[in-house]
Amino acid sequence: MRERTLSAVVIVPVVVVAVAAGGIGVGILVLVLAALGAREVERLLPAAGRPIVVGGVVGGSLVLVAAATAPAILSSALVAWPEPAREVAARVGAVDGVALVGVVAAGLALLTFARRDPAAGFAAWSATLFGAVYVGLLGAVAILTTQATDPPSFERVFWPERRWVLVLLAGVWSFDTGAYLVGRAIGRRPFLRWISPQKTLEGVAGGVVAATAGVALVLALSSQPWPEALLLGPLLGIAAQAGDLAESLLKRAAGAKDAGSLIPGHGGVLDRVDSILFAAPVLAVWVGLVHG
Repeated sequence: MRERTLSAVVIVPVVVVAVAAGGIGVGILVLVLAALGAREVERLLPAAGRPIVVGGVVGGSLVLVAAATAPAILSSALVAWPEPAREVAARVGAVDGVALVGVVAAGLALLTFARRDPAAGFAAWSATLFGAVYVGLLGAVAILTTQATDPPSFERVFWPERRWVLVLLAGVWSFDTGAYLVGRAIGRRPFLRWISPQKTLEGVAGGVVAATAGVALVLALSSQPWPEALLLGPLLGIAAQAGDLAESLLKRAAGAKDAGSLIPGHGGVLDRVDSILFAAPVLAVWVGLVHG
C-alpha cells in the first residue's frame, strides 16, 4: 500500500502537468507511455508463445502514436513557430488512419520475409502487428485534444483542448474506483472468473454508475448538457472494463501477474493505461459523430 501511495504521488502530478499543458503535454506524455508500454508488450507476447519481430512492436506503435500526436503537439500555442507547425499538423492530420496502419503492416511484413519457415514468419508478423496496433490505440488520447471547439463560456473553467481528455480520465478513473469499492463491499457474483478472478458483476455495475456520474460532473462543469453522460458514461465504463480484461487476458496467456515492474505497487505502464487503450478510441468516435 505504501508503494502504491508513493507511486501515485509521482504519477498524479505528471498527469496534471501534462493535461495543464494541453495538446503538447498530452502528446508528449502519450509518446513516452507508448514506448514504455510497447516494450512491455514485446516481453509478454513471446512469453505467451507468440514470436515477434524484435523492436517491431515499439517501432510500429510509435509510428502510429506519433502520427496521432503530431497535430496535438504542433498545433499548441507553446510551439515556437506556430504557423509552419500548424501547416505540418494539418497535413499529418489529413493522413487516413487505415492507410497508416497499412504502412505499418507492410513494413513489419518486410521484416519477416527472411525467415525460412513461413509459418514462423506469419506468426511473428501477425503478433507484432497486433502489439503495435494495440499500443497504438494510445494515440486516440492525443486526438481528443484536437476535437470539438467549445463555446467561450467553457474557457472560464477549462481550456477547450483539455475538455475531452478530462471526460476520458473522469470516466475511466471513476469506473475503476466505483468497480473496486462496490466489488469489495457487496460483490458476490463472479464476472469472467477465468480472466480476472477478483471481478464481480456488482463491481462492474457500480463502476458503470460511477463512470456516468464522473462524466456528468465534467460535462456540467464545462457548461455542456450533462444528460449526455447517461449514454457516454456507460459506454466509457464498458470500454474501460473491456480494456482491463483484454490486458488481463494477455498477461494470463503469458503467465505474468503484472505487465512490468516500472511503477512500484502498480506493475507496469500497461497496467495503468489498459482501460484507456479501449476507452479513448470509443470517446474519439463519440466526439466525431455527436460533436463533429
